[in-house]
Amino acid sequence: MQMSAYEIKKQICEVGHKLYDKGYVAANDGNISVKVSENEYYCTPTGVSKGALTPDMIIRIDGNGNKLEGKLNPSSEIKMHLRVYKERPDVMAVVHAHPPVATAFTVAGIELDQYILPEAVLSIGNVPTCEYGTPSTMEIPDSLDPYLQNHDAFLLKNHGALTVGNTLTKALFVMEEVEFNAVICKHARELGNVEEIPCEQLEKLMELRKKMQMPGRHPGCKKCKNLGTENCRCKHNDPNHKCTCGHDEKKSGNDLVAEITKRVLAELNK
Repeated sequence: MQMSAYEIKKQICEVGHKLYDKGYVAANDGNISVKVSENEYYCTPTGVSKGALTPDMIIRIDGNGNKLEGKLNPSSEIKMHLRVYKERPDVMAVVHAHPPVATAFTVAGIELDQYILPEAVLSIGNVPTCEYGTPSTMEIPDSLDPYLQNHDAFLLKNHGALTVGNTLTKALFVMEEVEFNAVICKHARELGNVEEIPCEQLEKLMELRKKMQMPGRHPGCKKCKNLGTENCRCKHNDPNHKCTCGHDEKKSGNDLVAEITKRVLAELNK
C-alpha cells in the first residue's frame, strides 16, 4: 500500500532521529531524501538538527532542486542525492551522515574495501572512497560517478558516508552496516591483523548478491591487484590458475559461512 505524504515525512523524521541518537550526525549535519515520483522528492531542510525534525519541516522539491512545498529550504548538498536518483532509477531513498569510525577511515586515508564479514558482503559489498569535494558544489556529485552503478554505499573523503536503497529503511540499514563494518575493521587492525574472507568463499557470496539483484561483484583473481604479489590470498602466480584458496579451509569454516548466509537471506526476505 502506498504511503501518504504525511507518512513519508514522518518516516524521514524517524530516520533523522535515529541517525542523531546513534551519533551518526551532530548539530545540523546530514540529510535525507525520498523519491515520490519521477520528478518529485521529499528531503530534510538545511539548518535543522536531525534530532529535532518534525513532519512540517520536510520539503518537497523537483529533480532540479527547486522547492515545490515547504517553509524551510533544502540543503545545498541535495545535489548529490539528485545525482544518485538520475543515475540509479532503482534507488528510492538516500541518506547522508557522518558515522564516526567510517568517516575516520577517510580522514586517515585508509580504504574500507576489505571483505571481512559475510553479512556485510551480502548487504553492502565493499565501500569505495570517493575523492574529496567541496561541500555544496558539484564536486561531490561528480566524485560519486565512477562508483554509482556498482555500489549502494560510498565513503566521502573527509565528509562522511552516503547510502542508498529501494526504501528509506534499507538506506538506513546500509548506513548502519557501513559503520558496524568500520568498527569491526578498526578493532581487527588494533588487534594486529585483518583476515579477509578467502576468494573462493567470496565468489559464492557475490553470486548470492547477483541472485538478490544487488550491485557489485568480486573482481576475480585475474583482475585482482594482488595477483602474483606477496599479498595474493591465493598464494599462486599463474593468472590462468583457478582460485583454490578455499580448499584448505576446515569444513567448519565453510559451514559457518553457509549458515550466516542462510540467516541473512532469511532476514532480507522477511
